[in-house]
Amino acid sequence: MISLFARLFIKDHQNTKDARVRQAYGMLCGGAGIFFNALLFVCKFLAGQISGSIAITADAFNNLSDAGSSVITLVGFKMAGQKPDSHHPFGHGRIEYIAGLLVSVIILLMGAELFKSSVDKILHPMPVRAGNMALAILLLSICIKLYMYFYNRMVAKKIDSAAMMAAAKDSISDSISTAVVLLTTLLAVTADIQIDGWCGILVALFVFWTGIDAMRDTVSPLLGQPPEPEFVKRVETIIMEYKEQGVLGLHDLVVHNYGPGRVMLSVHVEVPSSGDILALHDMIDLIEHRLARELNCSAVIHMDPVCVDDALTSEIKGKVAGIIAEMEGEVTFHDFRIVHGPTHTNVIFDVVVPFDYPLSDGEVADYVSKEIRALDGNFFAVVEVDKAYA
Repeated sequence: MISLFARLFIKDHQNTKDARVRQAYGMLCGGAGIFFNALLFVCKFLAGQISGSIAITADAFNNLSDAGSSVITLVGFKMAGQKPDSHHPFGHGRIEYIAGLLVSVIILLMGAELFKSSVDKILHPMPVRAGNMALAILLLSICIKLYMYFYNRMVAKKIDSAAMMAAAKDSISDSISTAVVLLTTLLAVTADIQIDGWCGILVALFVFWTGIDAMRDTVSPLLGQPPEPEFVKRVETIIMEYKEQGVLGLHDLVVHNYGPGRVMLSVHVEVPSSGDILALHDMIDLIEHRLARELNCSAVIHMDPVCVDDALTSEIKGKVAGIIAEMEGEVTFHDFRIVHGPTHTNVIFDVVVPFDYPLSDGEVADYVSKEIRALDGNFFAVVEVDKAYA
């Protein structure tokens, strides 16, 4: 149904990189979520009141919270699609992550409320009397929630949306929790086994776990998570395709995510210092435009001139490469150059270490400096320690 509505009502529905198309998908799924969850709430609430089942009633209010979550998702996509302005020059895309975070909070609150109600049912047990209508409603609810899971997950992958993925996880948790409620109700009706309250606790714990998982997926991009490895690989591949035109390498790639469709990156690209500066600058411009066109991002490239014709520089760089290779972990270096002085020669470069490297930045700099001073010749290391941001 969602795919059909997308084809009918979303113009250019296959172009999911377009901000307006993403917004339309999010609002379509939000509207569908409101309808389905409101319908399930009414049906389950009636079934819970008739049967006297706290688990069914709690599951009904869980669907009511899901309807509220769908409203948040719909409003979030609407607001995220607003154009940049003077107060928010990078756009409003992160509102989508905030919407996903609010959905996660609602899931946690419902889990806590369900847990409280279930404990009360254990302390004050009442028999469950469910007819065929209540059982049919629960079975229908499972089918609808599974359908919502599949279409939310499909759209989340299609438009790369953390908020939609949170909604998908909420739907699959609802289908599992309702299946447990259905099993408990069947046991109560057919075998007079009254475990309604205990079932509610299990459902509450599962809902709570789902909320934490969904919250983690939305908090990470808000805090600033590293880019996807596939994105980094694609950036590197595009830049290194210009090797014959003068690109020697790249480093210091930093990616800022201001929401889906609003990604900004900066990177240093190494070029020969002896090259034609105008021709190299024109090449850098071409790379920036290509990155913007193919990866839907805003790219800024810093051009780093590298000496490739000096024999001593090449020799010392090779020795430094050997020192770096002997260090523990994934350690690299860049921006290498040497500066001759009357008493010594400065060997200047940056060392890149992982965030969880066992040595401190100062210990890394001291180790590398000591190894360089031990080389033949009067060399003095000027080392800057960087972190790998991508």
